[in-house]
Amino acid sequence: MLHTTLTANDKRRVFRAGLASGKLQRFPGAFSPLAAMLIEEQDFDGIYISGAVLSADLGLPDFGLTTLSEVAGRGHQIARATDLPSLIDVDTGFGAPINLARTVRMLEDLGLAGCHLVDRVESRRHGHADGGGVIATVEMARRIKAAATARRDPDFVLCVRTDARVTEGLDAAIARAKAYRDAGADLIFAEAMADEREFEAFRRALPDTPLLANMSEFGPAKLLTARTLQNLGINMVIYPVTLLRLAMASAEVGLKTLQIEGSQASIVARMHSRARLHDLLGGQDYHRFEA
Repeated sequence: MLHTTLTANDKRRVFRAGLASGKLQRFPGAFSPLAAMLIEEQDFDGIYISGAVLSADLGLPDFGLTTLSEVAGRGHQIARATDLPSLIDVDTGFGAPINLARTVRMLEDLGLAGCHLVDRVESRRHGHADGGGVIATVEMARRIKAAATARRDPDFVLCVRTDARVTEGLDAAIARAKAYRDAGADLIFAEAMADEREFEAFRRALPDTPLLANMSEFGPAKLLTARTLQNLGINMVIYPVTLLRLAMASAEVGLKTLQIEGSQASIVARMHSRARLHDLLGGQDYHRFEA
C-alpha cells in the first residue's frame, strides 16, 4: 500500500544479491507504475525501464529526444510502485561525463536500483541498426569512471551496454566489455548477440562478470528461453518492450471493435474487470488502513 515498503538501498542490495545468486534474474519492461505492480504480482525479479518504451509512451520515436528530467521522473514513478529493484535505461547519459555523473546522482536520489548506459555515438540510432556507430573504447571507459565515481551508494548497479557487435564484430564487443568492466561496470549488457554460441563466447571471456541478455522482439537476436539463458550462465534477462507491444495491440483491437461493432460488448471478457484492477492496486489494504 502507498508504494514500496523497502528503502532504495534495500532494493539495490536485493538486485546485487540476485546477480550473484546463480539464478537468472528476469526483468520485464514496465511502461507505467501499474504495469510494474503487475510484474511484481507475477513473481518476477525486477523491473526494467526502457528508453524506447518511455519515448513511445510520450509519443516520440527512440531518437534520444527525451530529457533527463523526463526519464528520471518516470523512473521514480515506476520504481516507487513496487518492492522490486528497477534498472533504467539512460542511453548515453545526457551529455558529457559531468552530465552523466549528475544523472547517476539524480537516479540514486529517486530510488532506482541501477542504470545502464551505452557506448553508441550520438547518432541516436538503435544498436540493432547497421551503421549506428560506437564511440572509442577509451572515451567510453572515461564515461564509466565518471559514473562510478559519482555514485554515493556503492550498491547502486552500474550496467554498461555495448553495441559493438553489429559494427565491429563479436571479438571487439568482448574486448570492449573487458575494458568497461575494468573501468567500473558492475554488469555488462551484451547487445545484439545472434545466438547461444555468442553468449557462450562472452561468458568464457568474462567468467566472473555478470552478463545481461536482451530478449527483445523483432530484432536480429534469437529469442532464447529462460532455461537456455540460465544454462548459458547469463545472470539477467530483460524483456524491454513486450508489455507495451501487447498492451497497444490489445488497445488497437478494442478501438477497432468499437468502430466496427459500435460496442465493446464482444471483448469485455478479455478485459481486466473492475474487481481485478481493484485487487491489483491493493484496494483492500487501503480499506483496512482507513478503518
